Amino acid sequence: MNRSHVKKGDTVAIISGKEKGKRGKILEISKKEKKVIVAGCNIATKHIKPRKQGETGGIAKVEAPLYICKVMPVCPKCKKPTRVGYMLPEGGKKQRICRHKNCGGTF
Repeated sequence: MNRSHVKKGDTVAIISGKEKGKRGKILEISKKEKKVIVAGCNIATKHIKPRKQGETGGIAKVEAPLYICKVMPVCPKCKKPTRVGYMLPEGGKKQRICRHKNCGGTF
């Protein structure tokens, strides 16, 4: 997978699964596994074993990865989850744009 419709730091909405409807920022992307980690979403319980003497173990809550296809970027202008379009302005850099009618927001 060479490119993705989301990038690290994007605000995304989760569109399917038990976390459907939640929004958060992307913390990490794994293109090889086709997964993303979204802040505050898909929380899993992880049991941590003490590794060194004096260190405490316990139970920690961590964000588990989600498949990229389950998230959709949120347009910063209209605040709606949207498909991503691409635009190349005159003499400029390729930009991602919102596909909603009459919005025209860029990411």
